[in-house]
Amino acid sequence: MSAASPQAVVRRLIEEVINGQDYGLLPELLHEEYVFRTPGEELSGAAALRALFSSYREAFPDLAVGIDDMFGSHDRVATTFTLTGTHTGPFMGLPATGQAVAVDGIVLSRVLEGRIVDEWELIDVAGLVEQLGVGG
Repeated sequence: MSAASPQAVVRRLIEEVINGQDYGLLPELLHEEYVFRTPGEELSGAAALRALFSSYREAFPDLAVGIDDMFGSHDRVATTFTLTGTHTGPFMGLPATGQAVAVDGIVLSRVLEGRIVDEWELIDVAGLVEQLGVGG
């Protein structure tokens, strides 16, 4: 039996862990040297990623990540996505607004030995803040 393709591994992270909230799969899907980066933030390991997902889920209990496009070459996977949810809990220091949001983003993932070893994510934070009605 062959190992899952890098795209299949990333798809499982999105569909089963983020959308399905099956955080117990993180050790299976993430390499022990996993690093997640966004502008201004770097997280290491499954526990840190689980905490990030949990904080988003507390702020947006109906959070869903839709895969818009996914493609890759060798060990690299690029995924464009739309994150949707309703802001009903504190987020980034903001109290709940009750606003529904749809935010675009992209994540570049590298898979090693059948597990994700690092990711770079860019998300439209300015669009998110605007949709929450708190932009300047």
